[in-house]
Amino acid sequence: MAALVITVSQDGTGQYRTVQEAIDAVPLGNTRRTVIRVSPGTYRQPLYVAKTKNFITLVGLRPEDTVLTWNNTATSIHHHQGAGQAVAVRVTVDRCAFYNCRFLGWQDTLYLHYGIQYLKDCYIEGSVDFIFGNSTALLEHCHIHCKSAGFITAQSRNSPQEKTGYVFLRCVVTGNGGTSYAYLGRPWRPFARVVFAFTYMDQCIKPAGWNNWGKIENEKTACFYEYRCFGPGWCPSQRVKWARELQAEAAEQFLMHSFIDPESERPWLAQRMALKIPYSA
Repeated sequence: MAALVITVSQDGTGQYRTVQEAIDAVPLGNTRRTVIRVSPGTYRQPLYVAKTKNFITLVGLRPEDTVLTWNNTATSIHHHQGAGQAVAVRVTVDRCAFYNCRFLGWQDTLYLHYGIQYLKDCYIEGSVDFIFGNSTALLEHCHIHCKSAGFITAQSRNSPQEKTGYVFLRCVVTGNGGTSYAYLGRPWRPFARVVFAFTYMDQCIKPAGWNNWGKIENEKTACFYEYRCFGPGWCPSQRVKWARELQAEAAEQFLMHSFIDPESERPWLAQRMALKIPYSA
């Protein structure tokens, strides 16, 4: 079945003027690939996609030109008051992918709450715990920017039986230059699991690398790993003793798409990556 294409434009040349109107037009329990093409512009509106509105693809020309924003914070309904808690996107769903997107915020920018996600060629910025939650996520070729002192990740795996965790594969971590002021992560829950592999880290990353969130007991349970990273912020000899530099055999499970897409269980990723939808098609 051919994909259904819906167009959104603020000037009235599309089928809808707002992104939420287009999302609302998709039926619950949707079974048809639905492409929502969003014309360039800044769309100021909170957006909600129900879990059962499956097979939706939002497409824009460039992430710099098509902006979805609302400017909420945890303490203010309508006004962004400085560098506060403000979730840009909360993902509570399985089989979700983001390509060439930008996630902009300060604290708690990207809430990978639950499910399985794949992010490729994305830009994510923030300060404190700005990639957080308990999903299973692979971030590949992404640019992570630390805007001020804080922590990149706050993963929240609750037990060693859970298969959740974040893998940063062939990514770039940058800061504002000068001193070292950011950590790679801290455990929001005791068994947090985060891996950085083949990733460039500039000087913004503190030599210690990881933080125990003020609880020594977290050092026995958190799984914080690095593998063949590089750059002035990669200081394996100065990392906290309870973090681990992986060897090749131990790292293998984190270096392939099978981390989020076991072939016997979830063929969705290969199908999703094969779906090439240019904006103008």
